[in-house]
Amino acid sequence: MIKGVTKIIGSFFLLVMISTIGYAQKTAGVLNTVRLKKYVTYFNSIDTEAVKNYVPNGQSFDWLAKNIPLFECPDTTLQQMYYYRWWSFRKHLVKTNDGFVFTEFITPVKFAGEYNTISSALGHQVNEGRWLRDPQYINDYISFWLLDVPKLPKPHFHNFSSWVDDAVYQRNLVDPNKALIQKLLPALNKDYQLWETEKQLPDGMFWQFDVRDAMEESISGSRKDKNVRPTINSYMYGNAKALAQMAAYIGNDTLQKKYTAKAATLKTQVQQNLWDDEASFFEVKLTSGQFSGAREAIGFIPWYFNLPNDAPKYAKAWDQLIDTTGFNAPWGLTTAERRHPKFRTHGTGKCEWDGAVWPYATTQDLKGLANLLTNYTNRGKMTPKVFYDALHKYAWSQQMYGRPYIGEYQDEKNGAWLKGDNPRSTFYNHSGFADLIINDLVGIKPRLDNALEINPLIPQGQWDWFCLDRVSYHGRNITILWDKTGTKYHKGKGMHVYADGKEILTSETLKHVYAKL
Repeated sequence: MIKGVTKIIGSFFLLVMISTIGYAQKTAGVLNTVRLKKYVTYFNSIDTEAVKNYVPNGQSFDWLAKNIPLFECPDTTLQQMYYYRWWSFRKHLVKTNDGFVFTEFITPVKFAGEYNTISSALGHQVNEGRWLRDPQYINDYISFWLLDVPKLPKPHFHNFSSWVDDAVYQRNLVDPNKALIQKLLPALNKDYQLWETEKQLPDGMFWQFDVRDAMEESISGSRKDKNVRPTINSYMYGNAKALAQMAAYIGNDTLQKKYTAKAATLKTQVQQNLWDDEASFFEVKLTSGQFSGAREAIGFIPWYFNLPNDAPKYAKAWDQLIDTTGFNAPWGLTTAERRHPKFRTHGTGKCEWDGAVWPYATTQDLKGLANLLTNYTNRGKMTPKVFYDALHKYAWSQQMYGRPYIGEYQDEKNGAWLKGDNPRSTFYNHSGFADLIINDLVGIKPRLDNALEINPLIPQGQWDWFCLDRVSYHGRNITILWDKTGTKYHKGKGMHVYADGKEILTSETLKHVYAKL
């Protein structure tokens, strides 16, 4: 009897060991968590932790080690900010009776809805959170906003313009979930129709107050006039295109045709109505029918959704990004052209979008630029080096008193956070960063088929090595590394890509590649 029990117990532990080894082999990568531990210890040491949500500082290392891709590169500014933004993002995760949600402000604000939620940066938050290994956090958050919860009405969802449909589709490309899309699509369709009822003009274009774009007190904006803005029209184009793609994914031909047509119409209308040939820029169209006469960062948003035609005429707009009288300032990309007579004329310390640097807008600028560089042949003066330098400056600017910090908005000349030490501005979850590293700089381009596409924007010769590790993609663990000499990672020279520890691609150069999963 004892021998039999011993044999059973021995077999059980052998099975556990085999399972554990198998799991370890599947999740093992090139990088360990020593660097992550070092950063988390430092970030915890400079934080008073006035607010504790689902994952307090004391548990942050364990949670991050389980959930985020690991990254290392020679640019320590980018590397530190990559981990700081994940550490900060985790602070905003809240567990509720209706699932997990993410907040925008770390402290409660009176204009928020249930659980201190605000919809203005929802697209940024979903794009960032889609790279978490556990999909429940972002899936719950999306469901919170979109699915009917009778006891919990959320009229504040439409307080701000949104590109949630596009964000949901982009999330699905990382972690395909047909059942979830089938569940969400009716709600997304209904929501799009509600936007048409609320904000669409007879000619098919959309209007919005700048404050409802989360961009109040802008040069071109108004709280009363129904101006036609590149923001909401680009968002609605991106949403229509995403709805068509999701409808095709689940086999709904009717919705696919409906939203394909809507996207095509909006693409034409934006280019016809919001492109100012004289300024070579997308501008706000005022109720008078005239252009606003101001180049603003919102004129780059059409490229966030690959809306403009691939033509030199449109690519010329990007010249303004590197012009010091345009958007190029010492501490980042401004929200309005610096040459404009109304630049920074609305005072400071409130929420002015008349020129100061906003991380929210910088995220949109950089995403649009990445799309131009990867999806267009006409790129004007834009190069991967322009993207890299702007991303580096964005990372470097996120500091206060020499320590990592992310707030609301900054003086473009000296980097001062214009909310100062206001607690509500600290850890401001209103922009993205990790997604710009993963999706744009390293260049993982998610897709529905059984391929891994990588299109890096790291300038040739910029780095001798880097590694992005433990990326959860289509249920596989992806590792991408570059080792110019082969002496850093000892895997051989060049670019190497692994899925679940198995090498699936090598390249002598750092370039656009495809690998079969």
